[in-house]
Amino acid sequence: MLKKIERMDVDESCAAVRIADAKFPAPFRSGLEYSAPARGTWNIVHTGMLVPEGHEIFVCAASCLRGVVLTAAEQGTSDRFSTIAVRENNLLDGDMEQLIIDGVGDILSKLPKRPPAVLLYTSCVHHFTGCDLKLVYRRLREKYPDVDFTDCYMNPIMRKSGLTPDQLMRRQLYSLLKKQPLDQKSVNIIGNDFATLPTSELVTIVKEGGYTLREIQDCHSYAEYQQMATASLNIVYNPAAKAGAAALERRLGQKYLYLPLSYDYNEIVDGLNTLCDALHLPRKDFSRRIADCEAAMEKAKAVIGDTPIAIDYTLCYRPLSLARLLLRKGFNVQRVYLDGIGEEKADFEALQREAPDLMLYATVEVKMRFLHGEDAGAGGKHFLALGQKAAYFTGSDNFVNIVECGGLYGFDGIIRLAGEMEDAYLHKKDARSLIQIKGFGGGCCL
Repeated sequence: MLKKIERMDVDESCAAVRIADAKFPAPFRSGLEYSAPARGTWNIVHTGMLVPEGHEIFVCAASCLRGVVLTAAEQGTSDRFSTIAVRENNLLDGDMEQLIIDGVGDILSKLPKRPPAVLLYTSCVHHFTGCDLKLVYRRLREKYPDVDFTDCYMNPIMRKSGLTPDQLMRRQLYSLLKKQPLDQKSVNIIGNDFATLPTSELVTIVKEGGYTLREIQDCHSYAEYQQMATASLNIVYNPAAKAGAAALERRLGQKYLYLPLSYDYNEIVDGLNTLCDALHLPRKDFSRRIADCEAAMEKAKAVIGDTPIAIDYTLCYRPLSLARLLLRKGFNVQRVYLDGIGEEKADFEALQREAPDLMLYATVEVKMRFLHGEDAGAGGKHFLALGQKAAYFTGSDNFVNIVECGGLYGFDGIIRLAGEMEDAYLHKKDARSLIQIKGFGGGCCL
């Protein structure tokens, strides 16, 4: 007999664990998953729209199209977005390839202007049915030689085997770049949804060293986007973009540096020194920037005091590194919301020793359907939340509304984040109206 589950019937077992008792890299069981309504992170629709003048075409069942259509509408990019609906007869008749070829042709014939590039998204149904996608792309390129086509995927069955859809999208984002002679004084930062802030040390080192720096967000035309192919070096700090950087190295001969985002001063210095060495520039003294970070942390701590803090993985790529920094500076970090640990093994093990009672909470565990809000799991505490999911699960209107790092990197990023924490503590936000907007994140997305 089916039983209706109420909040009072649900405990935190399997959904929460002390970090001292957690296992690396998967602290939680894998099974039926819950998707919280706090969905401010970018998805494959938003990321693909970073290709200037590109047109997205999604091919899948109508029920799956609903979400991506709404995403494009919210983003205000419906004029660069089209769909081809897969129906039951396409599965039974075996005409999937022709459906895509004819559908793309019909869309291109009706657009007011032929786009220079098309990002064609196929879905899991094409893999289930053995659709000959190589044939599809070959025919499309023959028929429309003036259009650059690239294969993109909306395929949830690929989330836990091989490259994830997010990793694939960040690779395909640069797959349209055409090989050109490399300029030894040209550098790209790749793989991010948001442009790195111009005040970041990463940016100032490159530009002050006399190099041309490009990010896809700064490209306003397809021709400008193609200039990214001239860079001799790609800089990556989003772990999901490493596969894309490796693909560019193989295909275009562009070397890449992986300089992971970190909140550890020594690791930041090591990364920036590695960049200076790669660009044949003298290393810099960052003692002043470290002092500025210390001052910013002290100022924020004086305002925030012992207020409980919760961090979630959508805020930045390294939530445990951030938790470690804040704990060392005296902040009362009590929770980190994440589902896996990834590259943060060193921070994970350090926190097991330094803060054994820090609680890790899953975000996709089914029990989290009920363990959210001030009356469900927050224990009467009012949290300062760093990230939208942390705000949702703790029921807090005092939260830092940043997703995917928001362009923050290095010492400059730490200083700015301290200011954001201070502001979030002093000024409430309307969490319900903000976090229900899919993909808009910190308001700086678009």
